[in-house]
Amino acid sequence: MERVAVCIHTDDPISRSGVLSQLRTCPELRVLPPEEQDRAEVLLVIADTVDDPTAALLRRLRRTTPAQLVLVVSRVDDAGLTTAVECGVVALERRNEATPANLVRAIVSAARGGGSMPPDLLGRLLEQMGRLQRRTLDPRGLAFSGLQPREIEVLRLVAEGFGTREIAEHLAYSERTVKNVLYDVTNRLQLRNRSHAVAYAIREGLI
Repeated sequence: MERVAVCIHTDDPISRSGVLSQLRTCPELRVLPPEEQDRAEVLLVIADTVDDPTAALLRRLRRTTPAQLVLVVSRVDDAGLTTAVECGVVALERRNEATPANLVRAIVSAARGGGSMPPDLLGRLLEQMGRLQRRTLDPRGLAFSGLQPREIEVLRLVAEGFGTREIAEHLAYSERTVKNVLYDVTNRLQLRNRSHAVAYAIREGLI
């Protein structure tokens, strides 16, 4: 099995030394020095909590590297958990549970496109998502994709090659309504045009 290239990212030299000593002998991993971070498949970020500086760091790493983000954190509340996920973290471990076996499992899973977190944190995250859907999105007719059912239907028809007039006839809308739907979608999601909107919907598994 090819080893996963991982780089440790922390400002705390003691934390770096401790984690490095745990991981450098693991046959599943190839631990890279900080100067080779750009070659890493996974970045292992170590922090005390998901505060504003940590969130800014995660967003910067997500924006500037293709590596998957795994976070080891001492404390995390519900807001921090949501922020970590929004910042691109795919696996999370509490520091006091970050055994070599748990870290290797999280890193390998992240490298393969998976994700992981302790069951109680996953439960809390799902509860938050359900609460957001019920209290905020459902009353507005939205899903987590940010698209309304009629927007998804319009994009599906665009993907099938229908023109504006044909979509209007098929859905019993006016042509102006169809154009407004497409404009709202592209503007709200910052997409370039209707083709980009269709590509987004396909990528997100909406159509």
